[in-house]
Amino acid sequence: MLITHHTLIFHPVNIISKHLAASLKIALENGISLYSMHTNYDRAERGINDVLAASLGLKNIRISEIGRIGEIETCSSAELAAHVSDCLQTPVMYAGEKQEISKVMVVGGSGFRSEFLEIARENGVDAFISSELKHDILRTHEDLCLIDATHYATENPGMKALCPRLRRLLGIEVEFIDQSSGLRTVDFRADKQRAPLYMEGGKEDCNQKGNESNSLELMLEEQSRNQIRSDYRRSLGSENRRRYLD
Repeated sequence: MLITHHTLIFHPVNIISKHLAASLKIALENGISLYSMHTNYDRAERGINDVLAASLGLKNIRISEIGRIGEIETCSSAELAAHVSDCLQTPVMYAGEKQEISKVMVVGGSGFRSEFLEIARENGVDAFISSELKHDILRTHEDLCLIDATHYATENPGMKALCPRLRRLLGIEVEFIDQSSGLRTVDFRADKQRAPLYMEGGKEDCNQKGNESNSLELMLEEQSRNQIRSDYRRSLGSENRRRYLD
């Protein structure tokens, strides 16, 4: 049996695509049963969100809809983001500078949704930890510290913790398969000595400088002139257009 968090068949199927057939073929030919849990394991006791909250060291944890709310020693946004990165062994992104964070809500997976964030607000939460942070959420929830710890890293601890439970309950061999997302991060400030990057063709430096002839303002001005010329030529009769071009 292969136990997964995400489902192979997420939506109702009325056609078996080549990709789905290839995945099913592996299981069917080898007599492998497939069991997927997804949101019921998010909500379950000792499931994804319980394990995530415990992994981050939250205290006095309580259930709130699909997520968990807990307390931490007072810290800043930067300190909490660094703590999350260290605990989950993953790169993180965060927004919302706060100096005193003591109450945190966690939602494993893609939890940056307005309905979950409103629950956080109603409960006086200072920081919200989940993944797949989007621009509209950033703009409408600037009062919270928002930490994106990636989809895989926020769900992976719960799946890993399931293995010893199954081994203990069923007395069978259980193996955890780590299939990381492969995400990498680059900080543009990290290496000031890096070699300059050139565009193909003209070998022009990617960095735009305000005093260069190809600056954005000059480009837009030239485009505007060209559009005016084009509109004027189209407005002329054929004889006048010929004279204009001459």
